[in-house]
Amino acid sequence: MSLYARVSSHDQKTDLERQVARLSAWAAVAGHRVVRVEAEIASGMNGCRSRARRLLADPNVTCVVVEHKDRLGRMNVELVEAALSATGRRLLVLDDGEVEDDLVRDMVELLTSFCARLYGRRSAKNRARKALEAAEHG
Repeated sequence: MSLYARVSSHDQKTDLERQVARLSAWAAVAGHRVVRVEAEIASGMNGCRSRARRLLADPNVTCVVVEHKDRLGRMNVELVEAALSATGRRLLVLDDGEVEDDLVRDMVELLTSFCARLYGRRSAKNRARKALEAAEHG
């Protein structure tokens, strides 16, 4: 069994550590032997995440455990899940969460990415948040 954790930015490093701790604690309580732990700081929209790619490419990894589906990626996680399944492997998600939460997170990520391209990375997060607030209230 392998564990995978991801956050989008360096200021979320404590959340990355929390994810790894939660996944490890779950595996220990469930009696699973963890053979690999991968944790990285990278956008879920970025398909070139080296640790995730390495983990998914390893045929010896039979089960990948993540805290939330969006930790593996923001989009098309179902395709990754299907590819794993086709090779006799599986994705195990500890907390599936609500579909609505996933959609909101996806929208925030897309808006942040779009704003970053338009206005620069420093102010992108604030502009995305303001755009969401404006959309919610108007």
